[in-house]
Amino acid sequence: MGHWLDRNIIEPGKLPLLLALAAFVLTFLITRVITRLIRAGKGPFGNVKAGSLHVHHVVPGVVLTVIGGFGAVAGGRHGFGSAFSAVVFGIGAGLVLDEFALILHLDDVYWSEAGRKSVEMVVLTAALVGLLLAGFAPFGVNDLSEEELQNRAGAVASISVNFLFALIALSKGKARTAVFGVIIPVVALIGTLRLARPGSPWARRLYRRRPRARARATLRAYHHDRRWSGPRRAISDWLGGKPDPPHALERD
Repeated sequence: MGHWLDRNIIEPGKLPLLLALAAFVLTFLITRVITRLIRAGKGPFGNVKAGSLHVHHVVPGVVLTVIGGFGAVAGGRHGFGSAFSAVVFGIGAGLVLDEFALILHLDDVYWSEAGRKSVEMVVLTAALVGLLLAGFAPFGVNDLSEEELQNRAGAVASISVNFLFALIALSKGKARTAVFGVIIPVVALIGTLRLARPGSPWARRLYRRRPRARARATLRAYHHDRRWSGPRRAISDWLGGKPDPPHALERD
């Protein structure tokens, strides 16, 4: 284990990334435990207030992210300073993305249905950072040979094609596929070849006069959502807690 850590994490300078990811995930999990205890009225915890103002944890999260980010840039990839800055950054990012839905909606939707976006963003971020830690580089740069990397024209062409695939997948309404496709180009290629989701820019523009394609896209989206919405909701409830019913939007 020690040899693997030295060879794959420490020597390539990935220790700060590993520490940031660990701090990010742990901060999110601990924060969710605490907020669920506050919601249930259990434990010694309570909301932080400055007078009548409820201070959301995204506020210290932004401060820590800024401090950790600038510290990491100044500290390089090795040494205690870079490792410490990475931990601070991970903690701040965990606090910020735990309230991503609040930033998105500019409203306290933490325990509402819209608040699930925060959990989805945290899971997506952790997965992408994990892929980077495992050695995947954006736009398939890791798949290029030394000769191709030295040939700037070939490298730029390969990166441009992969970027185009990711954009097409995004225009087809496949945001997650597009994001993962930036790291793993074959994922973006699959998203490019498959049918667009109904209502996406691609479907509105290119399926307008193709009723058969519209029907196939609608049917496929229906079956996909029916198959995966349940498991996705169950995982979200397990990680972040069940949202309040629509009539009970006040956060504890």
